[in-house]
Amino acid sequence: MKKKTKHGLKIISLNRKASFNYFFENLLEAGIVLKGSEIKSVRSGKINIADSYGVVKNGEIFLINSHIATYKQASYINHDPIEERKLLLNKKEINKISGKIQKEGFSLIPTKMYFKKGKAKIEIAIAKGKKQYDKREAKKKSDWNKDKARYVRKSS
Repeated sequence: MKKKTKHGLKIISLNRKASFNYFFENLLEAGIVLKGSEIKSVRSGKINIADSYGVVKNGEIFLINSHIATYKQASYINHDPIEERKLLLNKKEINKISGKIQKEGFSLIPTKMYFKKGKAKIEIAIAKGKKQYDKREAKKKSDWNKDKARYVRKSS
């Protein structure tokens, strides 16, 4: 699912369910610490961030439950597919995120992973979970916009 955008970003993985399940308040770009076999696997597109989330531990942010498949050509030094991966952010950003998570009940959700100038980056969102009725309302709104676009196309 590698896709180039006009800004030179090469998108590796998208979390499409995130916008349906959460309200995004803020989007941040973070680097991610990867081992050699992990980055090889990421370059081949074998990553899943759909069920992952971020946590704050000892003043650092870690990505939990992201799945990077093992690299077949790696020798005995291969990585664990599901392990905590450290995210690289400024201290100021980490303090802001940890305050929101602890006090206001927000979550840290990855939305997409991409390459920017050859470096693996991950876009994380400070998000609040949607209730069931919010999801229904969003679905009605998107359906109405689709129908409205159909009516406009048929009338012209």
